[in-house]
Amino acid sequence: MDAPGDPEGPCAPGGDREGRGRDGPTESAREAPNRLSREQISSLISAASINLGSMMCYSILGPFFPKEAEKKGASNTVIGMIFGCYALFELLASLFFGKYLVHIGAKFMFVAGMFVSGGVTVLFGVLDQVPEGPIYIALCFLVRITDAISFAAATTASFSILTKSFPNNVATVLGSLEVFSGLGLVLGPPLGGFLYQSFGYEVPFISLGCIILLMVPLNMYILPNYESDPSEHSFWKLISLPKVTLISFVINSLSACLGFLDPTLSLFVLKKFNLPAGYVGLVFLGLALSYTISSPLFGVLIDKMPHLRKWFLVSGNFITAGCCMLLGPVPVLPIKSQLWLLVLVLVINGVSAGMSIIPTFPEILSCAYENGFEEGLSTLALVSGLFGAMWSVGAFVGPTLGGLLYEKIGFEWAAAVQGITDGLVLSIGVLKEKKEIKTSKYPWYRGGTKYSFA
Repeated sequence: MDAPGDPEGPCAPGGDREGRGRDGPTESAREAPNRLSREQISSLISAASINLGSMMCYSILGPFFPKEAEKKGASNTVIGMIFGCYALFELLASLFFGKYLVHIGAKFMFVAGMFVSGGVTVLFGVLDQVPEGPIYIALCFLVRITDAISFAAATTASFSILTKSFPNNVATVLGSLEVFSGLGLVLGPPLGGFLYQSFGYEVPFISLGCIILLMVPLNMYILPNYESDPSEHSFWKLISLPKVTLISFVINSLSACLGFLDPTLSLFVLKKFNLPAGYVGLVFLGLALSYTISSPLFGVLIDKMPHLRKWFLVSGNFITAGCCMLLGPVPVLPIKSQLWLLVLVLVINGVSAGMSIIPTFPEILSCAYENGFEEGLSTLALVSGLFGAMWSVGAFVGPTLGGLLYEKIGFEWAAAVQGITDGLVLSIGVLKEKKEIKTSKYPWYRGGTKYSFA
């Protein structure tokens, strides 16, 4: 499939081959390919700051919040719901903000989301002063939900601004910025644990929240302000496109496979290998670091060779499914569970996740353009919101279903179920896509090389 704005690619309605859409010529279209404009640099700095800050806010809870919540009378089920509600409300907020980004304004949505996220992170740090019981639990839910909504606002705006600034290098830019997301996930738990042990409950949240709040004036100054007319199209028209539906299920499945590990892997490692609690976080590093390192590389390859997107997506999903089968490993395989094998599988899983996730955004965007969506900020917002929403569905289902399966059938079979589900979703989608290509009345859909997995 041709990337949006590729010289050979078809022109989107309302645009031309010089990079001019209904919103006017983009800055990147006027610049030499090997030189970044001021707007592009500003967009990268802003997106990197929200990726790093939001992922640290998301992951900092893990090492110590469950223990503190138990002291305040919260059960394990309630603690799980406090974690799970984040993804649920991020899903709802992503759909809303994707639809109304043009009305609200991308820059305002980004800055406001970052400001609220920093503020509620500080508030989380004073919850230990709240009386235990229902009041404490209710405030935990309120703060966590508010953080999810603000994060959805900032990331939806960030994706839209980035794609607007880099129309010809979407995968490269998104892949490169995953480095900061990975760093946030890697640094959050150990930094939070260290600050908690050294200074107590309040310091991790207050210090991180203040850092995010300090970034707000910087982003108000440097972030470019893009404007656009509201789109005639809706989420329902976008997701009803057969290929977008398939990719949405793929995003769901990938997110669920990764989210499944959050509540289950540490318990499995502690029980199976008797590792000290401090070493469990190092096991997670295999997945996080390999994903962080591989994502930029796949982004560059995908932008340089757009026709490989479908193969990266398909291959990465099947490798991820295989990794899930080997995590335990599943008891039917004649393989003994060993720590080095688990770490190796997690490393491969991180690489396959990058291989699968990075192509999804440009694939959805290209499919939208080819089906009459205008080239502009409104379409970028719809695609950004859809991506965030579909990822959130998996992030909610994965830990929730994974925790249930872990209790009922054990980690080995629970991981296998995740892998089988991932493989089946992709296999059914590929077969469905091939059938629709053969029967479609649209010549561009039957072309195969541009708009299909065939």
